[in-house]
Amino acid sequence: MNNGPISSTFPATGAGPVLRAEALRKTYLSGSQRLEVLRDVTMTVAAGESVSIRGESGSGKSTLLNLLSGLDTPDTGTIHWAGERPAPERRALFLGMVFQSFYLIPELDAEQNVLMAARVHRRPGTIERARAKDLLARVGLADRAAHLPMQLSGGERQRVAVARALMNSPKLLLADEPTGNLDERTGDAVIELLLTLCRETGTALVLVTHNVAHAQKTNRSLFLHDGVFR
Repeated sequence: MNNGPISSTFPATGAGPVLRAEALRKTYLSGSQRLEVLRDVTMTVAAGESVSIRGESGSGKSTLLNLLSGLDTPDTGTIHWAGERPAPERRALFLGMVFQSFYLIPELDAEQNVLMAARVHRRPGTIERARAKDLLARVGLADRAAHLPMQLSGGERQRVAVARALMNSPKLLLADEPTGNLDERTGDAVIELLLTLCRETGTALVLVTHNVAHAQKTNRSLFLHDGVFR
C-alpha cells in the first residue's frame, strides 16, 4: 500500500463535475419545532477528486451525505450527478457507499457480499465473479473470499464493504465515518486503502470524518458548522 503523500491533482472531465450541489437546505420537525439542519450548502466535486467533510456532532454531515446520495431530498436547492438529476435507477451504477457499520449480509461469504452490488442489475456471471475476486485481492483479502463476516475482523469487514462499493465501477464514492468502528491503526489503513483505490480507478471520493489527520489526506477539506460550510 502506498503510504506517500496524496497528489493534489486529479483528472479533469469535459462533461463537468461528477457532483454539484447548490444552495441545499434541509429542515426536520422535532416535536412542534422545525430544526434547520442544512442552511445553504454548495459544493462541487471533480472526477477523481477526494473531498473530506468534518464538523461537530449534529452539524449535518450525515444529512448532507444522504442528500448527495439521493437517499433523501433537500427542501430547496439542486443536486446533479455528472450533470443529471439523481435518480434511484442510476444510483447503483453511479455511486458506491461505505458506512461506519459494515452492513454485510451475515449468511453470505465475502465474495458473495461483494457480488451483491452487481445483483441490483443482473445475475452475476463470469465477468462479475472475476471482478469480485480481483477487488478482494486488491483490498488484501484474496485468501478470505470464502469466509463469512463473523469470521473476519472489523478491519477486514470494512475492506469487504469497500470492495463492494467499487464493484460497479462507480464515478463517485461516498464514505460516512468509515473508520468509526475501528481502532486507530486499522482505521488509518482503511483510509489509505480508500484513497489509493480511488486514485487508481479515478473514482471521486467524499469522505465524512471527525479525524483531522484523515481529512488532511484528501485533496480538499471542508468544515460544516451550523448547517453551512465555514
